[in-house]
Amino acid sequence: MLTRFLDLLAGLQAVTPPDAEFLYDAATPDGALRLANLRRYLELTASADTLLVGEAPGWRGATITGVPFMSVRELDARPGLLTGAPEGDGFRRPEAPAATWELSASVVQKALRGWPVPPVNWPIYPNHPFRAPDRATNRAPRRPEVVAGAEIALELVRALRPARVVAIGRKAEHALAAAGVEAVAVRHPAQGGAGIFAAQMAVLGAA
Repeated sequence: MLTRFLDLLAGLQAVTPPDAEFLYDAATPDGALRLANLRRYLELTASADTLLVGEAPGWRGATITGVPFMSVRELDARPGLLTGAPEGDGFRRPEAPAATWELSASVVQKALRGWPVPPVNWPIYPNHPFRAPDRATNRAPRRPEVVAGAEIALELVRALRPARVVAIGRKAEHALAAAGVEAVAVRHPAQGGAGIFAAQMAVLGAA
């Protein structure tokens, strides 16, 4: 079901600019770990009725774990955030991660706690864009990057057929609209928007 999605994701490596990092290179140890975690994550959330689309992975979160809106702290959660299993969700933990906590991951996961069924989370641009030469930074994805990523997000919509798509922030909202995907728009939690985002997510979770 997700074969084409994963093929498109792999193809993104060929068009990754110098100031962005392709995260899912199965030929590298870090990339293989991220890809294994992503596959596990999609397996656990395959029955979700909502797809939550963010902007891009941050260097403290999904850039390390491979799982959207999950830093190592969420990956390590006991019981697991997705399965509730005492031993965790079955993800692979990276050795000596550069960071173990990310604010955006914490805000999003906290907002999702009241949801009866967790959504599938995905970034509109799945590479990690950074301010060169420092990979331990984040930058906003450029328009061509968002356009390239939107094709992958669109394939995920086709594969999962969620009843509802939610766009976090304007970049995701506009990219999805351009791809013909109708999405509910919510405030991006950055730059003072965490409270509004949490309130909007609470309403969506109760719907």
